[in-house]
Amino acid sequence: MVAPLVAQAPAGPNTWTVDTNHSSAGFSVKHIMVSTVRGTLGPVKGTIEYDGKSAESIKADISIDVSGVNTGNESRDKDLKSAQGLFEVAKYPTVTFKSKRVTSVAAGTFKLVGDLTIHGVTKEVTLDVEGPSAAIKQGPMLRAGAAASVTINRRDYGLSYSQMVEATPMVSDEVKITIDVEATKRGG
Repeated sequence: MVAPLVAQAPAGPNTWTVDTNHSSAGFSVKHIMVSTVRGTLGPVKGTIEYDGKSAESIKADISIDVSGVNTGNESRDKDLKSAQGLFEVAKYPTVTFKSKRVTSVAAGTFKLVGDLTIHGVTKEVTLDVEGPSAAIKQGPMLRAGAAASVTINRRDYGLSYSQMVEATPMVSDEVKITIDVEATKRGG
């Protein structure tokens, strides 16, 4: 059986597409409160509405494929992805962020408020954003970038291990998430 094709609305003149090859999402968390473990979450995709001039015009719809989580330790990565691990990627393969509004705009920075969904749980968060950069023309495309960060409490999203592991301070509750995005659109 062939699935019917779903017509998508054409991208508007202010729609930028996240360049997956030049974007990344990472995290850092304290391990036994003595060292910091860093990792990447996986490929970043999505769209950003941006008029190319005003940060207030920005609206983001971002998806991160957490099946690509990588901490540089194969055993730990397998554990994080497993049904007993924090991410349970078979059940919750993506982390998403959908912006609602921009607040507190200053030169080169702004706050982007939106819904962050991790592990099937959605909470409103405020991303601290540096950027957007000035758009540059490369061939027929315009490119712009920004870097965003937020610190979450992993337990708010149901990210926990077994009671035995959680009985000791093995992994901090606070997790810093960073997203570096390069986005493109056809330039004039």
